Amino acid sequence: MPPAVPGGTGGSGSGPVPPRAPGPAPSGAAPASGVPASPSAPAPGRVPRSAPERPLTPGRAPDATAGGTRVPPRPPGRPPAAPAPADGTSGPRFAPAPAAGGVAPDPALSWSAAQPPVVPPAVVRPFVSFGLPEGYDGRGRPKPIGERMRSRTVAAAACVVLGFGLIGGAVTGSWLTGDSGAAQHRDTFTAAADLWHSAPVDRLFPPTLQGTGAGPGGADRTWTRIAVAPDSGCANAFDPLLYRALAPAGCRRLLRATYTDATQSFVTTVGLMFTKADAAAMNTLAGRFKNEGLGRRTDLMPRPYAAKGTAAEHFGDRQRASWTVSVLTDAPVVVYAVSGWADGRSAGTPEPAAEAAGSGATTAPAQAGLGNEAQGIADRVERGLRKTVTSPAPTSGAGAEDAS
Repeated sequence: MPPAVPGGTGGSGSGPVPPRAPGPAPSGAAPASGVPASPSAPAPGRVPRSAPERPLTPGRAPDATAGGTRVPPRPPGRPPAAPAPADGTSGPRFAPAPAAGGVAPDPALSWSAAQPPVVPPAVVRPFVSFGLPEGYDGRGRPKPIGERMRSRTVAAAACVVLGFGLIGGAVTGSWLTGDSGAAQHRDTFTAAADLWHSAPVDRLFPPTLQGTGAGPGGADRTWTRIAVAPDSGCANAFDPLLYRALAPAGCRRLLRATYTDATQSFVTTVGLMFTKADAAAMNTLAGRFKNEGLGRRTDLMPRPYAAKGTAAEHFGDRQRASWTVSVLTDAPVVVYAVSGWADGRSAGTPEPAAEAAGSGATTAPAQAGLGNEAQGIADRVERGLRKTVTSPAPTSGAGAEDAS
């Protein structure tokens, strides 16, 4: 900083006086009253020499001596400024001289002022990279639009070709399956027509039938075969009107057997009428029975087989209490069953098995469970017939048939 100059005449000497303007003083000009002439300015970049410091009296400016000018003392609590390098490089310098107005610069703005503490930067959350969106390569660069369109077009074309291939394969498979299914149906239908003389009697009419849940209220039933009729024609096996209704299908052969329940209170005759009709004729006959309700008419009932010396010996037309007739369409066979009391009592008005076995029926056949007897035995013989067509005959003797 420039040297301080003592106050002029009449001054108190408490404030510094700004230095004069640079340049040579005009010739003959006298210095200000009471102020000694200032020595020549030092060369730029050099620090002027000053006399040894002496203690200053508070409130008094330093005096100028003959040896040079004094440097004002540094503010308390601040370290001394380092001198500028002699080679002119950048570095810390002394604070600038006071302004012309007589106000000293703020020491906090000095190069040597203490710097505020450095606050460490906040912790930054690490960058996490997820999967790249569609349309970008492995390095995260966008793919060209044309390339993306070409790939999508190729994928769509592949899907179309694959779809047509699957559709074509499905259609071809359906044709092949349909043909094989029709051929299998014809083979099954033809094979069933010969069962009346090729299948063992125990396969068609098992010695024992198990009726799980076949009785009234879901009760179990067990039926035992007590008689088998020789194969015969159909002339005396049906009421005249039923025989007439079945005549269009033709009667190839008739097989019959009679069963009784575990208590021998009821007897039931079940029959298999093998017809001469083809599949179309059997479908027509089944449609007629369904549409005209022929299976529910009491004047179109099958007749029982009353074998001598058995529990069914007194089982005649007047003892018939319930019946069922089923015309098959997958085999040239009509399955029927008719049930009644074993003690020979008259049944009164018969009732179709479908109605007598229904819930809420209050007729005598329904209360006795004779509708369940006829329906349960007919269903199990029919299932056994279909099983015999599709599976080979067993090598050993037939056992009980269980169909729930």
